[in-house]
Amino acid sequence: MEKVLVTGATGYIALHCVQQLLDQGYAVNGSIRSPERKNEVIEALKNSGTSTENLNLYVFDLTNDEGWDDGMEGCDYLLHVASPLALENHTEDYFVKPAVAGAKRALKFAKKHGVKKVVLTSSVAAIFETGEEKVFYDESDWSDPDNPNISNYAKSKTLAEKAAWEFLKEEGNPFDFAVINPALVIGPSLSGDLGVSNSAIEMVVTGKMPLAIPIQFGFVDVRDVAAAHILAMQTDASNGERFALAERDLWYKDIAKILKDNGFDKAPKIAVPVWVAKILGNFNKQLKVASPFLGRVRSVVKATKAKDILGWKPRSSEESIIEIANQIKEMGLIK
Repeated sequence: MEKVLVTGATGYIALHCVQQLLDQGYAVNGSIRSPERKNEVIEALKNSGTSTENLNLYVFDLTNDEGWDDGMEGCDYLLHVASPLALENHTEDYFVKPAVAGAKRALKFAKKHGVKKVVLTSSVAAIFETGEEKVFYDESDWSDPDNPNISNYAKSKTLAEKAAWEFLKEEGNPFDFAVINPALVIGPSLSGDLGVSNSAIEMVVTGKMPLAIPIQFGFVDVRDVAAAHILAMQTDASNGERFALAERDLWYKDIAKILKDNGFDKAPKIAVPVWVAKILGNFNKQLKVASPFLGRVRSVVKATKAKDILGWKPRSSEESIIEIANQIKEMGLIK
């Protein structure tokens, strides 16, 4: 039985990776940051009908070497999913240092333990911030970490991914390697943690966003992101490749319409133009952080490498939005 280490196993994407790997017959080692999180992972998997017989959880994190040897022992593959994520533009120390150090540390131990292949979770944030204005991007595009407009989150994903590619070059490609660059990840959570990215839907469905602001995202379902990680792990042709993932692009007004059409009446009925949203940003912290994205169209939907090489087949974003909206409702968050 082949064994896979998944870092950040309590995380929104990582937990779906763990579930799908177990369901496909792999043994899984998962990293957690504290022993108190162990039951959370096991209960979430059991509640979703997944056997945890072949799951082992280890306490270690991105910031130091302790525990990595135990977690990596006997593993054939590594899915390095763990990385800091938050809606607010936290400091560089919050995002960049742990992301870069964590990526280097993960690869160092993968090499030490003779892992066959590593799949790294990056983001379209490592693609979009090139400094040039265009609509369509693909895996050949790289964010510029010196771009004065880049967020610390985007800088962290860019520098962590660059550090990983540089490690491979310096170490003579000790293992096969692929990178997953998803757009905004949405869809049902296996645990009580909805994930930061689902807040884009939560704000609309709960009425916290009374007006549809002019921001557009590429969307992709969390289950399809997990599937892409595993397909990349299993597919020889993925070696040395980046895979941008987005099922479709939607504006907040599109999300609001999908939700209203499915009975979620608190979704905003009015969309505002960019100039109004900028004024509102003076009174709303999250909207102020989002100010650089107002009215901008940036897309990876024409990047088809995941479909062409991996045979990746994403589900409809409309389906994902309705499912997470129903979960938010079941959690009693719609007042």
